[in-house]
Formats: sequence, structure tokens, C-alpha cells
Amino acid sequence: MTFPNFPAQLQQCRNLSGGVWEDASNLPQREVLSPYNGRVIGSVPLSDSGTVDKIVRAAQAAWPQWRNLSVRNRAEVLQKFRHLALESMPRLIDSVAVESGKTRVEAEAGLQKGLEITEFAISLPNLEQMNSLEVSQGVYCQFRREALGVVAGITPFNFPAMVPLWMIPLALIAGNAFILKPSEKVPLTSQILGELLIKSGLPAGVFSIVNGAAEAVDALVSHPEVKAVGFVGSTAVASHVYQKGTAAGKRVLALGGAKNHIIVTPDCDLEMSARGILSSFTGCAGQRCMAASVLVAVGQVDHVLNRVCELAAGHVLGRDMGAIIDSASLLKIRNAVVQAEKQGAKIVLDGRPALPENKDFQSGFWIGPTVIDHAAAGMECAEMEIFGPVLTVIRVNSLEEAVQLSNRSVYGNAASVFTTRGDVAQYVAAHSNAGMIGVNVGVPVPREPFSFGGTKLSRFGHGDITGRSGLDFWSDLKKVTTAWPSLNSAAPKTAGQFLLHTT
Repeated sequence: MTFPNFPAQLQQCRNLSGGVWEDASNLPQREVLSPYNGRVIGSVPLSDSGTVDKIVRAAQAAWPQWRNLSVRNRAEVLQKFRHLALESMPRLIDSVAVESGKTRVEAEAGLQKGLEITEFAISLPNLEQMNSLEVSQGVYCQFRREALGVVAGITPFNFPAMVPLWMIPLALIAGNAFILKPSEKVPLTSQILGELLIKSGLPAGVFSIVNGAAEAVDALVSHPEVKAVGFVGSTAVASHVYQKGTAAGKRVLALGGAKNHIIVTPDCDLEMSARGILSSFTGCAGQRCMAASVLVAVGQVDHVLNRVCELAAGHVLGRDMGAIIDSASLLKIRNAVVQAEKQGAKIVLDGRPALPENKDFQSGFWIGPTVIDHAAAGMECAEMEIFGPVLTVIRVNSLEEAVQLSNRSVYGNAASVFTTRGDVAQYVAAHSNAGMIGVNVGVPVPREPFSFGGTKLSRFGHGDITGRSGLDFWSDLKKVTTAWPSLNSAAPKTAGQFLLHTT
């Protein structure tokens, strides 16, 4: 089946507070549209600061019970959640696809990545069992991972399940109470995640959902009982969340936008490179921070560019590529293509007329793969994060020039190179200043336990959001140093010398 199953009736989202789904019909509501057809599929409440305060306080009351469980007990709950998520995979896939515009294959891939991070969290009891060491005779050092308290995650529209699952399992296994503020554009999947977490045996109030927009975000980020905030979204909002949160004394890690570069050299493998580039700029309709948006052509690589365009022209909307999240985003993408042509670039593949074959979905927000050639550094299409299936080609004469061009970007999420030469790959890996590097990989997302995170304006804060770095973000390390008398030393004269005085 190409298109996802749509819900039989409109979905009314609710907040989850203290383990109870709350009727939020008294709050202002926002319609939720499916990118597939532009039609209403549900509504989401826009929570105010008072609602946020109530949810935070319920989480604060629930937190001690969860914190006091052993790590192994917490892992058992997450293991049950993983099992329930796998059982519910068809339902989750349809929900992600319908509300975000992804294909069903893309929706499943994002869910599997989120469950991979859940598996990493579940492994914590074994991962950190060797946390004690005799550093000198009779002296032992040990670390203990301590929860922070109530923490929050603010997640974007493009991955309704995966990005929340970057945060939720790691924050929970560390012993925190977690509040999710999903994007108001894609709130439906979070309702299912909340349902599954409750069924997994999580104590009431340890996981909460607060729906809303800017007011809910600001209320969470400034609330005195919220100790840490994770964020993924645009650079503008990431900067706002980081500044507001750190000014309030909170721990904040906010991932922002990207303008990723793929360097292509003449020696590359034609088919591997063309398919890798195609997957990178058209996957998720280009609406991901790891999408390739600039192809830096080193020397004569027209054979690669021609093959990319040939493959992209064969893409079928709805099967090979999903829809754009909303009409405003679609207009932004179309305007970027118009502007590129005005500035002197050449549109060699124009996806603007493309529509899915199924007439039921032609009212949705669609654009086909688009390739802009002969662009130059400084053009809007070469600098701006378009966030759509648009690939801009800039031609250079040397590998050094290609890397310098990539490094001049204000963003630093990812950079890739397609080559069959080891020295070329090593040069790019050594000299690129992006946080994630791909060699013959167009979407260089690290697998666990390797962590996800960029540099420059792609990240505000320290560390990465997954892997061990993610665990460190959601917890404190308490270090305990202990010294005991040597077995060879003289025994104490009386046992009373070691008793604590109680009077």
C-alpha cells in the first residue's frame, strides 16, 4: 500500500497530566491538517502558562517514586514500552505518515531509529555496571548517575515519533520525569506514545504531554521546576529557547537548522553516488536537518549530475517521496526556486508541476525533486535552509575549494563526500568542521551508541542529544571516593571506635 490509512474520525488531542488524559476543550484549539490532502484530521489544544504549571507540578510530585527505582527496574518498563511499540507499529506508521506527510517507509524508518535509542537506554544497567575502580591501594572511585528532576523536550514537525524517542528513553532511564511538547502541526502520534508508556507500567505523572505553541514553549522553558530542556527545530527558535532557558539557569541543548554539503569527486562510483545523493535530498521530501541541500561538484562530474536528475525525474509522489508539511512551507520552497533563477542559476529539474497520480491527494502540499545548477556562493539557494527536495549545485575546481566552501556555512550539521579514494575521504573527514561526516553516505546519521549533533548554528549548548552524550545531558554524575584501612593494618582496639555517636 502506497498511501497511509487515514483515521476514521477527527482526532481530538488531549494533554496528559499526572497520568490522566485531560479534556482540554476549554482551551483555544488549532486544526491539524494532513499534508497528503490538506484536509483537517484533528485538533490540538493551545495550552496556556497555567496549564503548563499544573502539568509540571504533577510531574514534580510523581518524580521521586520513579527516581527511587533501580536502573534495572526502570529498564524493565522501557523494555515493555518497546514491546508495545513494536506491536503497535502499523498504527504508529499510519499516524506519522498521515500527519507529517512522510511515506509509510520513511515513517517506519524513523520509528525504528527511535526504538534503537530505546534499546540503548535499556542497556544502561549493563553498560554502566563497571562504574567502580580501585585507583590506589584501599581507595575506590565510583560514579553514580543522578536524575535532574522534571525535564522537558520540545520536538519538531518532521519526525513526530523519532525525535521524541531521541529524548524520552534516555531521560526516563536516568530517573527523570519527562514532559513532551510536540509540534502543534503533528500532535497525533504523541498521543499514541503516551498511551503506550502508560500501558508499559510507567508511574502516573512520570511522562506528561503538554500541547501548545509559543506560549507553552516559553512557559516550560521558564518554569522553575523544569531543570533541563531538549529542543529540535529551526535555528531561530533554537536560539530563543537556549537563551531563555540558560538565562533561567537551566541546562539546555537546542538543535537548529542545517545547510548540508555533499562533495562529489570525478573518481566516485557513479551508481552509488547518484543514489546516495538522491536519497539524501529527496528523503522525507527534504524536510530533515540531515538532507543534502548543496552538491559541490569538484571538476568534471556531469555524468553523476545527469544520473541524479534521471533518477529524480522518475520519482513518483506518494510512493517515492512524501508531501510538504503545509502550504506556507510549500510556498517558501517554490519562492526559493524562483529566486534562484532570478539570481542566474539554472533549473535543470523542475519539480513544481508535479502531483501524485491519485486525485484524492492532489489537493495536498506537493512538489517534486528539483535541481538547481550553476549556482554560486552567496545566492539565496546556496545559503538559506530551504527545507524541501531542492538540490543546489555549485561547481569548484579542487577538493580544497570544496571543503572551504562547505566550512563557510553558518551551519555545521553534516557534510559528505562521494569518492573511491581513501586520501580524499580522509582529507574531508579531517578538515570539515561539521559535526557529522559521511563517506559515500548521503545521510550520515550515526548509529547508537554514537551520538547525534552538529556544530555552529546547528547546535546551541554542549554535547549531543543521543548516545552517552544524551545520557550525560539528562543526568548528573555523582563521584564517590572511598578509602578503607588495609587488611594488614592493626585491628582497632574496640569496635566502638567505628560507631557513630547518636547523643
